[in-house]
Amino acid sequence: MIFLFLVYLFVGCQDNHNKRIIVATAANMESAMRALVEVYTGLTGLELEIIVGSSGKLTAQIIEGAPYDVFVAANMKYPQAVYDSGKAKKAPKVYANGRLVLWSMDENILVAITTLSDSIVEHIALANPKTAPYGVAAEEVLQHYGLKEVLGSKLVFGESIGQTDQFIVSQAAQIGFTALSTVLSPQMKGKGRWLVVDRSLYSNISQGVVLVDREENTNQDAQDFYNFLFSDEAMEVLKEFGYLIDE
Repeated sequence: MIFLFLVYLFVGCQDNHNKRIIVATAANMESAMRALVEVYTGLTGLELEIIVGSSGKLTAQIIEGAPYDVFVAANMKYPQAVYDSGKAKKAPKVYANGRLVLWSMDENILVAITTLSDSIVEHIALANPKTAPYGVAAEEVLQHYGLKEVLGSKLVFGESIGQTDQFIVSQAAQIGFTALSTVLSPQMKGKGRWLVVDRSLYSNISQGVVLVDREENTNQDAQDFYNFLFSDEAMEVLKEFGYLIDE
């Protein structure tokens, strides 16, 4: 794959790549992960590289040999697949639970489920359920209300939450489903209007992490960062981005 070639080339060009941690991060976690990395680098002085994508695509890349050290996913299914393939050092562990929101940048639109059927809404954005757990959650909400088939022609699918957010922000879609962490991020906080979707309408978005097992990963740094994700400092950052933490 061209992407994998570029990843290997990039990592190979780093003089200290054996010490640099490569963190594969689900798109919903991008802003939170950058905040976590900032805290961790401040504590340790260690640099980290973040690769962002949909959980499904990152899983495929890891199984094919992408040189990632830690995989921070948007559910448990994909890190479990990494573990089952023999590419993880231990079984996945939940680090946080995500929440779904309905979001719009269009001032003329009431942000509500009932609005989705309104003729004023031509496009509704959601992440691709085949590769993005938040897309699965959005689809479950539509099915609950009997709207999946009714709204079929309006649905616009992003490859990840990141691309879905772009559709909403650019108003290519007048409204859409995204992660609560998106609307609480420093870049998006206060922009548009959003509604937290009732958690009973979709399956728990239990987000998992695994330490990738690869021959090059022989130092303690990746393990230390993995451990940090369950620290009190990390939990406080995750809460700021709207994630629910199992106490």
